[in-house]
Amino acid sequence: MLSDTLISKFDDVIARYPLKRSAIVPLLLFAQDEIGHISDEAIEEIARRVEVLPIEVIEDIGYYSMLHRQPIGKFNLQVCTNVSCQLLGGEEILEHCSKRLGIGHKQTTADGLFSLEEVECLGACCGAPAMQVNYDFYENLTPERVDRLIEDLKARAEK
Repeated sequence: MLSDTLISKFDDVIARYPLKRSAIVPLLLFAQDEIGHISDEAIEEIARRVEVLPIEVIEDIGYYSMLHRQPIGKFNLQVCTNVSCQLLGGEEILEHCSKRLGIGHKQTTADGLFSLEEVECLGACCGAPAMQVNYDFYENLTPERVDRLIEDLKARAEK
């Protein structure tokens, strides 16, 4: 069930757009932030509110890599392996994260704390290799910096 707070956010966001359907992605992000993924119920509610078919909402989910139909970890690590990041160690960073967390691409740790994804581009070529964790960006990564980040995230989760 979607919370009253989420429904209120939906109303506020939709009111800002001249075309209701333009609010689909922001609504999906709000739903995902609250629920942990995008549920069938959220898809139905968003489609109803912006006056489109549910399949149109599902198509948007399929297009954007930051939207997830299945639950993901509290911290979703998205490692870029596109050209600039690849040349500067992005694949090594992805492999290091995988070994460190014991999970692969689009998997979540057993405790639900971390998810890992390989992504095409984060738009951070000047700071390659780069990674996004939820809405925060990390650049110029090394295995040591990744280890410190993971420890910091674990500590943050314990608070």
